[in-house]
Amino acid sequence: MSNKQIQKSFGIHAVKAVLKNHNLEIFQIQMARRDDRTRSLRELCQQRNLTVEEVSRDELTKRLGTDRHQGVMVEHAVPEQSNSKDLMTHLRQCEGPWLILVLDGVQDPHNLGACLRSADAAGVHAVIAPEDRSASLTPVVRKVAAGAAESVPFFPVTNLVRTLKQLKEAGVWVFGATDAADAPLYDQEFDASVALVMGAEGAGIRRLTRDACDGLFSIPMAGSVSSLNVSVATGVTLYEVVRQRLHK
Repeated sequence: MSNKQIQKSFGIHAVKAVLKNHNLEIFQIQMARRDDRTRSLRELCQQRNLTVEEVSRDELTKRLGTDRHQGVMVEHAVPEQSNSKDLMTHLRQCEGPWLILVLDGVQDPHNLGACLRSADAAGVHAVIAPEDRSASLTPVVRKVAAGAAESVPFFPVTNLVRTLKQLKEAGVWVFGATDAADAPLYDQEFDASVALVMGAEGAGIRRLTRDACDGLFSIPMAGSVSSLNVSVATGVTLYEVVRQRLHK
């Protein structure tokens, strides 16, 4: 077997996204079901000359440590990590105005997966997160993202504040979400290239990150709870940008 770092992805959508990515080396694929939902996966395996190993659901659960695998698992090489230099190269190849999502210390893999799924749906050009104290692209993240982890460019960076400064120098406006902001989300204009900074669960965006923003906004809350889950807040915010750009 290859000496490359190996990762297991599971769930119908996540496995399909991996199989469609011909840049990823596949080492093994196991299935514990044969039905309409797995037919397309088997066809992809056939196209790539991959042999499917038939196993029981219990075997798959024992191997993965979870029963939420939907009866499919693929073992593949881990994609090479991108960095801030790759980020700027990538963005310059994208048609503007850019829409960038910045996740400041989101540690829950389910939240990261849900954010990636919303980012894919909203047409986000890049998702940025600090390397330390943040969730990475684990099998759980890939499953929750339902294929978006393979389609949305994800850039872990060593210094988030420095990366935000680089974005600003490239003409990107940086806006941060915080409950303490007086300006509501719906009063902001997002017609230019923007980076939207969403904070960690509970703590929100960090002080240094907040200080690097050009502006801050809050999401209006009419009920008794004080804030939204970060993945929900991300979806609301991204689609306000989409709404404004479609309207114009």
